[in-house]
Amino acid sequence: MSLQVSRFRLGWWSFGLVLGAALVYVVHTFIGTFVFGVFIYYATRPIYRRLKRRIRPPSLAAAVSLVALALPALALIVYALSIALDELLKYVNEGAFDPTRWPLVDQDLLGSIADPATLLELDPNQYLTSQGIRSLVSSLGSAVDTVAFVGVGAVHLFVMLALAFYLLRDGHRLGRWTVRKFGDDRGVLEAYARAVDRDFKAIFFGNILNAVLTGSIGVLAFSILNVYAPPGLAIPAAPLVGLLAGVASLIPIVGMKLVYIPVALYLAAMGVLTDPSGLWFVALFAGVAFVIVDTIPDLVLRPYVSGRSLHVGSLMIAYTFGPLLFGWYGIFLAPMLLVLVIHFARLVLPELMDGEPLQPYTVDPGSLVTVESDEE
Repeated sequence: MSLQVSRFRLGWWSFGLVLGAALVYVVHTFIGTFVFGVFIYYATRPIYRRLKRRIRPPSLAAAVSLVALALPALALIVYALSIALDELLKYVNEGAFDPTRWPLVDQDLLGSIADPATLLELDPNQYLTSQGIRSLVSSLGSAVDTVAFVGVGAVHLFVMLALAFYLLRDGHRLGRWTVRKFGDDRGVLEAYARAVDRDFKAIFFGNILNAVLTGSIGVLAFSILNVYAPPGLAIPAAPLVGLLAGVASLIPIVGMKLVYIPVALYLAAMGVLTDPSGLWFVALFAGVAFVIVDTIPDLVLRPYVSGRSLHVGSLMIAYTFGPLLFGWYGIFLAPMLLVLVIHFARLVLPELMDGEPLQPYTVDPGSLVTVESDEE
């Protein structure tokens, strides 16, 4: 009988290990998506906890919270697109896109192309060569790859939002179930979970605060640069560029480079076409954007605003080496691992090494009632 029971339990343990391995594989494959989803959850949770007291059911409160988080970014994008369209129309009206005004364009060739009679005389068969067809197929393949990339990105974004949504709505139930099923009578697991949750909230909220401060630095720096800009080389909508740089700082590794590198290329092109002697301003803009707006806040400011209860040096190392070790999501994953390791060493490791009693001295009994009532 005991042999049968042992086989029965062994079978279930084997099945559980297979399920656990499958779950680990899925999370490992989409680790960046899950990490960014956790970031969205912690960034949205303060909004959700205020809205759920006034909006019912909780699902609607969670959805409204996610929309409220996205609205400022969407408004900023719409504002940026409106300014870009206005600038484009201005240059079109001024004739900047008139090919006859470009110095490197052959006017005779341009005139022959613009003549309808010349176009009708062209022989289409000269373009229907094997090389031309291969080039067309390659272009179509690149277009399909681009569409597929955008589609995969949309799927990842949906998973991030879905994960954040269900953590907002059901996260407290998952936490209570975990503590009830796997906790001990001394409350060590609960103490560990609360300490990790507190630092996660500080780190992820610190990323939002860093984006706000970085955007403010960008607005100030680019506005000051415009005072010394040569004629025709002013930074277009300098405050907007600074704000977009702050929002882009939430994107690991590339971050605000998505903003100031295209602006620098645009200024360089305008400088070459108008007055090459003003290219010094382009180099100055690129240097200020990289050093003052990008590097200094990311390496110095972010650890201070994120790690209020953590060692600033260790957090700075995590932010620096995280993207190098794990990729684009490392700027979120490395601080998370740092928090998990620090609190494990502080709360659990002493008992495991020396047999000391596990004492959750970080748990305030009065705070337990407050947190539980707040989660309901």
